[in-house]
Amino acid sequence: MHAALPLRILASAVLALALVMPQSAVRAADKAAPPAPAPAAAAADTDEAATRLREAVGAVVRIRMKALRDATSMELLGPDREGTGVVIDSSGLILTIGYIVVEASRIEVFTADGRSVPAALVAFDQPTGLALLRSSTPVPVRPVELGDSTRLEATEAVLVASAVAADVAYVASRRTFTGYWEYILEDAIFTAPPRGDFAGAALIGRDGRLLGIGSLFVADAVQPRVNFPGNMFIPVNALRPILGDLIANGRRTDARPWLGLHTQEIQGRIVVTRVTPESPAQKAGLRRGDIITALDGQELAGQADMYKRLWAYGKPGVKVPLRVLQGNRMLEVGVESMDRFDHFRGQPTL
Repeated sequence: MHAALPLRILASAVLALALVMPQSAVRAADKAAPPAPAPAAAAADTDEAATRLREAVGAVVRIRMKALRDATSMELLGPDREGTGVVIDSSGLILTIGYIVVEASRIEVFTADGRSVPAALVAFDQPTGLALLRSSTPVPVRPVELGDSTRLEATEAVLVASAVAADVAYVASRRTFTGYWEYILEDAIFTAPPRGDFAGAALIGRDGRLLGIGSLFVADAVQPRVNFPGNMFIPVNALRPILGDLIANGRRTDARPWLGLHTQEIQGRIVVTRVTPESPAQKAGLRRGDIITALDGQELAGQADMYKRLWAYGKPGVKVPLRVLQGNRMLEVGVESMDRFDHFRGQPTL
């Protein structure tokens, strides 16, 4: 919850971001120097920007969940999870990161004044990692507006707001992110300095609109394999084309096939580091330490190549032919894929 200390941090962070010159203005100033605004007008603009930012941070809520006893995600994520969400409409729809709310037996949402209301999972989207909740009653805050994350560029100042605190950060880079869990995110937003309270945190632009949702801590925020810690955010524009599907169906209609593999790319070789229990990969006999060399008879160039070809191979349920080096044996393995959503245990309802 936004207790007294976070509120003091919030006040200074909001003012700091409101005062930082937009990068677009810096670039424009390089070409032509317009007349400086009158002090009164500049102060009014700063006050207006600060008000918009405060209102946006007011839409941030704390999320706590208790996982189902038989949750398939228990091993990696534990039984009790906590993070941040952002209220995006007046009916109590909350946007967050999926891993803190999937397979919940109970979900609670806490507002800045300490009120708590139960919530239920509306949707989870495996390709982006985003999730939607709906509170049992509308949360008494002003919903944040969705912004346009495509316009956000490296070096721009942003506000990162969690249920713990809000502070200014900078965009370190924009690039594609490939994850070990059958995941690729195009045009991910990387920020610095790093925050430990990143799970579901709101990335807010100068105009008070939501630009992204916090996902990960990364060691290479500026560029791959260069040590510069930060966080990765899912751009809000990834939500726009699927929002209707998520609300209506709980998932997107164009689901991807999923195998249940965690992999690491080592010198171009795709090494299995974990096989998800009860997943298609486990049922097909794949093991930790296996090396995947080909899909449908064609050699693989790396993780991203494997994922893209897997998703292009067919819809969930298609049998995916893999060539696997298991110990000293080269095997041809058919893995009957599934929709990742269907692997999760049942979700709570209000």
